[in-house]
Amino acid sequence: MKNIGTTAKLNNGVEIPYLGLGVYQARAGQQAQNAVKWALETGYRQIDTAKFYGNERDVGEAVRASAVPRAEVFVTTKLWNSDHGYEQALQAFERSNKALGLDYVDLYLIHWPQGNRADSWRALLEIYESGKSRAIGVSNYTIRHLEELLSDSPVVPAVNQVEFHPFLYQKDLLEFCRAHDIQLQAYSPLTKGYRLNDANITRIAEHYSKSNAQILIRWALQHDVVVIPKSSNQGRIQENADVFDFEISEADMAFLDALDEDSHITWDPSDVR
Repeated sequence: MKNIGTTAKLNNGVEIPYLGLGVYQARAGQQAQNAVKWALETGYRQIDTAKFYGNERDVGEAVRASAVPRAEVFVTTKLWNSDHGYEQALQAFERSNKALGLDYVDLYLIHWPQGNRADSWRALLEIYESGKSRAIGVSNYTIRHLEELLSDSPVVPAVNQVEFHPFLYQKDLLEFCRAHDIQLQAYSPLTKGYRLNDANITRIAEHYSKSNAQILIRWALQHDVVVIPKSSNQGRIQENADVFDFEISEADMAFLDALDEDSHITWDPSDVR
């Protein structure tokens, strides 16, 4: 069974922790810094930020202030839509790298497949070859976008970060990424809160004596997906990490998989599990 320190090996040999902290909507300043501090103290070893989030500087400060060695913390940031293009992407990366103040990043992603993304990817290839980012990848790419990139790239993206949870189970995309050795990474695994208190999730959580959030995170992990729940609350950051002492049964995983296609089904504890 995985534990909080377990990593997935990317297609270039770099290892990424299966569990990370997302800092989207963490306010710049003390809130973002505290979230990273609490996560690292809890045992998280992956922090996911982006230029668009406005808190790269705070992530860098918190990582530097931590007792955890820099080499043990996997830091991701992303290229924003307004910075697409070869020269623009190179400059944007340098600004992000300077804001983080960590000398290098572990993963640099194209945030959305917009604009002149082909030239942006060419810039990411140069960043990767320079060693300034240990791995490069994409975010919010569909199969079509991935096919477009793969048709004209000497390097396969290491990661595709997308929204992924039982109510948005992108099975075809997951299988495509596996077939091409691209690690799928789940953002908004807690459904942005919209379906967190769904009755079926609540019933299953009660059955396993876990929280609804823990069930959703565990579901992603059992699909071998790297998962980055976001929170600025210390208690929830700790709760979201307490997902490595149980397994969801095969039958319950199948039920959760089906929620995206049939929201009218009801979980029944009397089913054989």
